[in-house]
This record gives sequence, structure tokens and C-alpha cells, in this order.
Amino acid sequence: MNVHLLEMPLDFGASRHGSDMGPSAIRLAGIREKLESLGHKTFEHSSIFQLLPQEYETIGNPKAKYLTPITHACTKLAQNVEEIASNGDFPLVLGGDHSIALGTIAGISAVAKKQNKRLGILYVDAHGDFNTTETTPTGNIHGECLAASCGYGLPELTNLYYEGTKVDAKDICFLGTRDLDKGERELMKKAGVTVFSMTDVERYGFSSIVQKIVQFFTERVDMIHVSFDMDVLDPMFAPGTGIQLPAGLSNREALFLMEEIANTNLVQSAEIVEVNPVLDIRNQTAILAVSLASRLLGEKIY
Repeated sequence: MNVHLLEMPLDFGASRHGSDMGPSAIRLAGIREKLESLGHKTFEHSSIFQLLPQEYETIGNPKAKYLTPITHACTKLAQNVEEIASNGDFPLVLGGDHSIALGTIAGISAVAKKQNKRLGILYVDAHGDFNTTETTPTGNIHGECLAASCGYGLPELTNLYYEGTKVDAKDICFLGTRDLDKGERELMKKAGVTVFSMTDVERYGFSSIVQKIVQFFTERVDMIHVSFDMDVLDPMFAPGTGIQLPAGLSNREALFLMEEIANTNLVQSAEIVEVNPVLDIRNQTAILAVSLASRLLGEKIY
């Protein structure tokens, strides 16, 4: 398979900076070499947009901070993702904060619409990212990106790349969720997303939850985009991420998830976000990100 590594060093969408160095950390952890050892041919895209340093940009709308540079960067990303996926290749986006999902989802959804396919999103994240300007407590766009992809929020976000909803909320499945704002929780319920929280993991067991997720997608969609935020993992395994929350997934669980979702043969794009080398210890979070990508793209233990 041809795998395109798209580096998106964008961290305007979050309060805590450093994730702009995440793509470099993942590259240094050997992602290209690892994927090529699996038989893939890799293509690196390290300069898909030009971005001024944050001190040269203005915050703008306090409920959607840095809206202009984020939408500009994500539009460029969407163009790249659509072009790559339209050719039958695999776009693997390396973040950056989770606001880049605006571009990735817009790009892959454009492909799904052209091919008359139903797109599903596996959103592996401690957070919902389902706020709007009406509910956000921070104004950070990384907390509004998925709601916007489902058609909720500012027109500049909901109509990014092309006008209209990018994915039906009922085709989104969350895993590992454990920190939701009141307003976004209500909107998620209204929209009809499926959520498997960490409480569900404890209640039913991880293997059982993964089986439910596989069934969810295989019964309803034609293609899957995996959006993996490293903060879904317990800080014991991934200290290098912007919002560290205890009681997260283990590295073993995350690797198992990637293998099982890969076995559906429906995954056509993915992104790994929120690797923050400033907070990491011996680059272990980036190294784990490489392992996750490898399992998603076919690596087996035996």
C-alpha cells in the first residue's frame, strides 16, 4: 500500500502548546522505517501549508480562537487528503492538535461522497470535541472540531472545504471518553453519536467493547476514518500529551484496538494527534504512536 505521511504541526487549536512538534517526534521515532518494514511504500509531506508563528496571529473570536489560520491550514489538509485517498492511497495525518480533524474528515468525506460510500468515524479520545461557540468553556477549536464536522457550530467550520455536513453523527463511535463538558454531552446525545466511555470499558470489558465497535461499523458503513488522540491513553503510557487524564486506556488495549479495527478492511484514512514532546519522557509517546499506526496498517505479532 502507498501510505502518505502528512505532517500537520498545528497547535493553534489548544491552550497548551508543544503539539506542533509532534509530527517531528513521530518521524524521529521511526514511523517511515516501520511502515516500510511492513511492505508499504511511504511518501512524506512535511510542508503542506505555511503557518506564521502564533505570536504573529490574532486570537480573533474568543469562542473560536485562531479561527482564520486554523481554517486556512485545514482547508489545505482537506485538499491533500482528498487527492491521496481518491488515488486509492492511504493518508496518515500526524498532528498537531485535534483541530486538524476538521481538514482530515472534510477531505475523506469528500472522497466518500464522490464514491457514494457511507463514512464512519472511530474517534478514540478522552474528550468529545463536540462543543460549539455556544457551549465551549475555553474557545479552543480542538474542542469544537467534531461537532463542526457533523454540522454544528460556526459556518466557517461547518462549511470548511465544501458546504454542508461532512459525516452523519450517527456514524460516529467514540471510545475511551472520560471528560465531557455539560453542553457538549447534551449535544452529543441530541446528535445521536455512539459512546463507549471508560466506565463502559470497566463495566463490560475491553474485548467486548471492541467487538461492539467492529460490529457497529461493519453493519453500517463502507469506509472508516480513525481519529486517535493520544490523551485517550493513561499518562502512565503516554505522558507526552497536552491534556493528561488518569484512568485511560493502556498501551496494550490501544494496540489491540488498532489490530481489530484493521481487520475490518474498512479503514481508509487515519490521524494521530496531540503528541507533545515538551511533556514526553524519552519520546515514549511518539514511539507508542508509531506502534499504533503500525498495527492499524497491518502489523501482527504472530
